[in-house]
Amino acid sequence: MGIIFGTDGVRGVANQELTSELALKLGRAGAYALCQNISGGHLVIGRDTRVSGDMLEAALIAGICSVGVNVLKVGVVPTPAVAYLCQALGAMGGIVISASHNPVIDNGIKFFDARGFKLTDEKEEEIEQLMHFEANKIPVPVAGEIGRAYEEKDAAECYIKFLKDAVPVDLTGLKVVVDGANGAASQIAPRLLFELGAEVVPIYCNPNGVNINAVCGSTYPASLQEKVIACKADLGLAYDGDADRLIAVDETGEIVDGDHVMVICANQMHKKGTLAKNTVVVTVMSNLGLHLALKKNQIKVIETKVGDRYVLEELLRFGANFGGEQSGHIIFLNHSPSGDGILTSLKLLSVVKENGASLKELAAQMERLPQVLENVPVRNKQQVMASPVLEEAIRQKERLLAGNGRILVRSSGTEEVVRIMVEGRDIVQLREIVNELTAAAKELAS
Repeated sequence: MGIIFGTDGVRGVANQELTSELALKLGRAGAYALCQNISGGHLVIGRDTRVSGDMLEAALIAGICSVGVNVLKVGVVPTPAVAYLCQALGAMGGIVISASHNPVIDNGIKFFDARGFKLTDEKEEEIEQLMHFEANKIPVPVAGEIGRAYEEKDAAECYIKFLKDAVPVDLTGLKVVVDGANGAASQIAPRLLFELGAEVVPIYCNPNGVNINAVCGSTYPASLQEKVIACKADLGLAYDGDADRLIAVDETGEIVDGDHVMVICANQMHKKGTLAKNTVVVTVMSNLGLHLALKKNQIKVIETKVGDRYVLEELLRFGANFGGEQSGHIIFLNHSPSGDGILTSLKLLSVVKENGASLKELAAQMERLPQVLENVPVRNKQQVMASPVLEEAIRQKERLLAGNGRILVRSSGTEEVVRIMVEGRDIVQLREIVNELTAAAKELAS
């Protein structure tokens, strides 16, 4: 991975780490990398509701236009809307200004190619190379060759139509609470579900520029749980700031996370014969209960590293069409190249309607096994992870679990931290194992 790009684009504190100067350089280099040698090319730019979005958008547009590339501004829309609009509007790529589920102080910039796919590591490294060492390669057009910025006023309408066509479901009779995280889903999701016939109770759908993800949304579902129970709704739906993930709540207030949603949708797709290769792609963080639940239907599970981009890569490599993360990033590849919280909502609701079952009944297809997770700060995570002492300790504990659980030890992608996760059926045993492996990691780190 490059020196600026992380696992999901460029992130940082807006106006300190992620400055307008950096955004301008990213706009120049990104536009050239995506559109070089293409006359009249254009890029789509969308954003979430953060107050810093205006500043970063203006800087990005300046950089892009300075290379002779045009910009289509689509305003506040979900990240997956930009991925879709890249194709729908015939763009050479797209840019989203968002820090997803992070607080308002942060912001981010992520790129998509013409197909709506996130950029490869190689393409991100090319952009960084252009920014830091090969800026003289980037042209400096003048007069009529300078790019222009246009507003695409029908972008949200286009995305809503796409969603309705992708999942033509009648939601009449369902009462749904929608937590928009005061983010990009705040207007689109409640309106879409209402137009499809649902009774909608919106919460946290009044963004003011600074309240995005503020104790709400998919990472803070407590208010949604309370609201579902209080208004006797059939279920609740929570998005994050850019609406590329979904966490649901059943009628009793219980959380239905990405693993449960994947089991529900995969079993339905299996039943209808639409699950390509009879396979689901998940990350190593998915609960063992997902594996056991899908195994009942002889559905194959492939694991990847953490990150929806790696799920997508494996879907494409293997020829599968469905997968995602426990966090709620779920990809229906037949419809979208990106995790899409609103699309996932419609898929989940369609299963509820088709089966005439409650979300709680559907979620019961998977038993969540206990997980214990410990984050261990270390001085050198590579050294700890490479230690044969830790490797042998893990092997001993795996023998102790005797196939009735699993151990996952991995280094953080952004911090000097080793993450130790153990899951199985006996919570006391799991805690003992985590404590002993944590002690081993700390000793190696001292």
